[in-house]
Amino acid sequence: MADVLKKVPVREQDPKVRATNFEEVCLGYNKEEAMEEASRCINCKNAKCISGCPVSINIPGFISQVKEGNFAEAFNVIGESSALPAICGRVCPQESQCEGKCIRGVKGEAVSIGKLERFVADWAREQGIKPAAPAEKNGHKVAVIGSGPAGLTCAGDLAKLGYDVTIFEALHKTGGVLVYGIPEFRLPKDKVVAAEVENVKSLGVKIETNVIIGKSITVDELLKEEGFEAVFIGSGAGLPMFMGIPGENAKGVFSANEYLTRNNLMKAFMEDYDTPIVQAKKVAVVGGGNVAMDAARTALRLGAEVHIIYRRSEAELPARAEEVHHAKEEGVQFDLLTNPTAILVDDDDNVTGIRCIRMELGEPDASGRRRPVEIPGSEFEIEVDAVIMSLGTSPNPLISSTTIGLDTNKRKCIIADEEFGKTTKEGVYAGGDAVTGAATVILAMGAGKAGAKGIHEYLSNK
Repeated sequence: MADVLKKVPVREQDPKVRATNFEEVCLGYNKEEAMEEASRCINCKNAKCISGCPVSINIPGFISQVKEGNFAEAFNVIGESSALPAICGRVCPQESQCEGKCIRGVKGEAVSIGKLERFVADWAREQGIKPAAPAEKNGHKVAVIGSGPAGLTCAGDLAKLGYDVTIFEALHKTGGVLVYGIPEFRLPKDKVVAAEVENVKSLGVKIETNVIIGKSITVDELLKEEGFEAVFIGSGAGLPMFMGIPGENAKGVFSANEYLTRNNLMKAFMEDYDTPIVQAKKVAVVGGGNVAMDAARTALRLGAEVHIIYRRSEAELPARAEEVHHAKEEGVQFDLLTNPTAILVDDDDNVTGIRCIRMELGEPDASGRRRPVEIPGSEFEIEVDAVIMSLGTSPNPLISSTTIGLDTNKRKCIIADEEFGKTTKEGVYAGGDAVTGAATVILAMGAGKAGAKGIHEYLSNK
């Protein structure tokens, strides 16, 4: 009899092996393991896990179906709320959301909700099961800008309601941050992302790539000239932030966005792709979020010794605990309570090192985290030949600056209400990173659902 207080372990690639390849780290559950883990769920009447999920999946409902081996029905239950279960099962911060609310976690370990969601989605894909398309269209046309998690979710929800939906994507490939931002070893592109995009298309959603809204066509033109009655903006936040320290413009300094895009979307890690990237021997990654972990683990796989430089302690690292654990297992070094003050360069403007200062934690700041304070006289240098800045991103102002009547805040984020995604311009809704700044995939999906709900209400009452 399995210990009901502990999760069924999940199989993973050996750390020494996976640190040399880009294949998926986590191997997931098989049928027997999934059913055993599902049996740990006590099917709470007042299921707090549902309130912890930004898209409100009926978690006890799908897990009870897994427990009985009814995987197709489990997929249908998830599909009522989520268009991207194989993605969410892999990249959502479950420990702070659904699993963080799990009653099992009070006296033992929470049920592995994310791994079960992933199992169900992978099983459905392998069986060729797709979500059901609506019986008929309702005659209304809606445009969705961006094919990331917010845009795909909004489009999928609207298509289920019978809307004629077209997604406009600026890049040549669909998926947004799912394809350019998250590495292959966490989220396989062809096997997982492409399949979930196809599921959304199977609902009747059309996707046009290489369309830059604000250049190719504007939001106003979509509404006035192209026959769209409403627009959802889910364009993400792709504009990287920097520290403003000396040496940031040197050769060998990257934003995490560029570094990851070259590797994930342009396949720089593959020898037969002509999209080279600096093959550094020693890399410093500045930042402590999931993107910093992704960049660090990517650099490691490209053969570098990698240091993560973060100005607070491990307890304050914003990255998922699983990502930090995997990075450590693979050999990434953590220089905590450390902050860069300058990037060192040679006469040819190549990076030679990074100068840092030790920090200590003072009083809490506005975010509730203790503020890092410099320790005078504690400067030191780390020898590196590349630096990756992973300090967050903000929305590109192209769309907001070319749309009449669309207001933004001081961070250039589009102003939209949380419940329906309604902006200051009639018929225009927005959600995800374009509204909040850089956040998680599942929060963007929640915003996509809110936008779909807002658009449906708007067009139903129009």
